[in-house]
Amino acid sequence: MKRSLAIYAGLIDRFSVFIGQACSILLFTCIAVSAWEVVMRYGFDRPTVWTIELAMALCASAWVLSVGYVTQRNRHISITMLELLVGPRVWRLFRLFQMLISIGAIFVLLLALWDPAVKALSRVEHSGTAMNSIQPTILKVLLAIGCVLYLLQLLANVIHWAQGTESEVDGGH
Repeated sequence: MKRSLAIYAGLIDRFSVFIGQACSILLFTCIAVSAWEVVMRYGFDRPTVWTIELAMALCASAWVLSVGYVTQRNRHISITMLELLVGPRVWRLFRLFQMLISIGAIFVLLLALWDPAVKALSRVEHSGTAMNSIQPTILKVLLAIGCVLYLLQLLANVIHWAQGTESEVDGGH
């Protein structure tokens, strides 16, 4: 069982890193789209109707999908002052407490997001802007997917914690 859990944690770690690094393409595309808008708006006085909405969708998608990567690398926002004030054993217990609270909170968030995501898929929603894209549908579904990715990585992190292999995971403070 311990071996199976370690294999699961390793697979989720690699999957989270892959997705996180793949999201960098979305961010570079956002930079290119934004640069295009600047050139068109200020260079040719021909602003576009699609670049701002596309840039928002790309950045939001990258942010939501990279949550597993950030969690795997332990690069989320944390209060490091507490780590300095308490000993390593107490900090280790704080880490477990934080992961368990996060699992509960993200699970509740996923429950809240599930119905809107399913409804958005059954009847495609549009943004109502000049571009009138399907951005609301895409982002509602991606938020639910992001919650699943986050939960899977949190479970892998708990496994690392239980097996004492947290230090083997890249990242941290």
